[in-house]
Amino acid sequence: MKWQTKDQLKELLCNLLQYESISGQKDERAIIEYIYHLLKSEQYFQEHPHHLQTDPLEDGRQLLTALVKKNTNTKKTIILLSHIDVVDIEDYGSFKNLAFHPLELTEELTEQKDLLPQEVQDDLKTGDWLFGRGSMDMKAGTTLHLSMLERAMNDEWDGNILLLAVPDEEVNSAGMIKAISTLNRIQEEEGLEYTLCLNSEPMFRQYPNDNNIYMYTGSLGKILPGFLCYGKETHVGEPFHGLNANLMISYLNTHLELNETLMEKVGDEVTPPPISLMNRDLKDHYSVQTPVTAVSMYNVLMMEQSVHEISKKLIRIMEKTKDQIEDHMRRQASYFSKAIGEEKDFAKFNVSILDYDSLYQEAVKRHGEDEVERRLNLLFHEREQGDRDFSTLLVQDLAYLCKDLAPMMVLFYSPPFYPAVSSRSDAIVTDLCDHVTQYMKDKYQLNAKTMNYFNGISDLSFIGHDPHKYDNIKELSRHMPFEQIGSSFLDSLKTDLEVPSANIGPLGKDAHQWTERLEMNFSFGQLPDILSDALHYAFNYSDLS
Repeated sequence: MKWQTKDQLKELLCNLLQYESISGQKDERAIIEYIYHLLKSEQYFQEHPHHLQTDPLEDGRQLLTALVKKNTNTKKTIILLSHIDVVDIEDYGSFKNLAFHPLELTEELTEQKDLLPQEVQDDLKTGDWLFGRGSMDMKAGTTLHLSMLERAMNDEWDGNILLLAVPDEEVNSAGMIKAISTLNRIQEEEGLEYTLCLNSEPMFRQYPNDNNIYMYTGSLGKILPGFLCYGKETHVGEPFHGLNANLMISYLNTHLELNETLMEKVGDEVTPPPISLMNRDLKDHYSVQTPVTAVSMYNVLMMEQSVHEISKKLIRIMEKTKDQIEDHMRRQASYFSKAIGEEKDFAKFNVSILDYDSLYQEAVKRHGEDEVERRLNLLFHEREQGDRDFSTLLVQDLAYLCKDLAPMMVLFYSPPFYPAVSSRSDAIVTDLCDHVTQYMKDKYQLNAKTMNYFNGISDLSFIGHDPHKYDNIKELSRHMPFEQIGSSFLDSLKTDLEVPSANIGPLGKDAHQWTERLEMNFSFGQLPDILSDALHYAFNYSDLS
């Protein structure tokens, strides 16, 4: 076999890393074709070509499935899930040209180690780490799954293995959302029973300098709330005749960024607090008119909270922000009036607080539903923006129809949405993690911890168990502009496929940073054996129980 030893796995990973599969770029398609041709040459797929397939997304990208069926009549099937896309490489700076050449990058960093943080220098000295975009997140996981698929082709387990490699996990998870229908079709055509979905996203540290080994029985949920601030325009020479949208968004950001009330604690696990992913005013060109609109979008993570509960917290934050904006304008106007010797009470603004559904209803009240729908549909047919920018444009257009409500702050939601899932109540998953923990301790003297939620966000969100998914989808449909123009984004999440899920992955550091790196001894030395044992246990689980 060619994908089993540490050196063989390192070589395969380096081959995968050389594909610059940044989400949405051409190599995201090319790497799927590469994996397809790697597997196509294997004897098993020569004999069973219909078990190796690619399935296209609407935009031409593809996902890949590779099914290895046991010769017996067993229906038991374990899905091995990984994504092949990576984030951009602008953060690499002067090392950008080496970001997808891990051996050369690791050598160059060694020569310029004085430029690196001390922790990175310490890791370099060991010689056990491989650097490069995607080395940790998550082409090492794909490499390990190809290794397990090869073992399946050599008849290692008493069950079927279905490898699933998808694009777009780093953006909208369009690949995984498409994969649900693919998995349902394969299950029906081949008469399979999906008993487990095993992901191998890398372990994420829970806090700085965390050296623990983790497994996960689920994955955090994510929503992307947006905030449109609509002020009142004025000339810079008459600043108190208007309200700058940039001032509004600045106050809002101070309350939202890392806000502790939006952290959620379940047991010993705590979600990272919200952080801004987009923040800007919406002026097209420079002028001495103050910006009338600005927008900010926040990454908000969730476990057991509902979207409705989070929305109520966000509205309370907006109300607190409203008071501070109004106080700021009154206070600064007072200073100015005293300075000019005209102590008059001016700059009185009342900021309206709205959610998207309320703004939509206000627009309908003023202009009629037909006119509102006409405008939104026109924008849709002329669309040039991505999901986030287009969501903002739809909200902004409705705000223009309700100028009399300005100044205002509007809460809305944009794709993506990741349901929070956990299989901690599934016996096969909890028993599997207990077994693997003991196996790692007995054989490798490693202490592993099992967490309910993978804290890096993953495609498990679309196949695991979420008891609140339909309530959350209903709430989002009211406040997501896409849904007003007939988007099928939320409808695509209403799937009947639900599989017990776990994440057992490699060890790395600094995902989405230019110092991203994979630890090789555990990841390619011990973990392949651990994964193999886990699969043995999972396939034999019903017999054991």
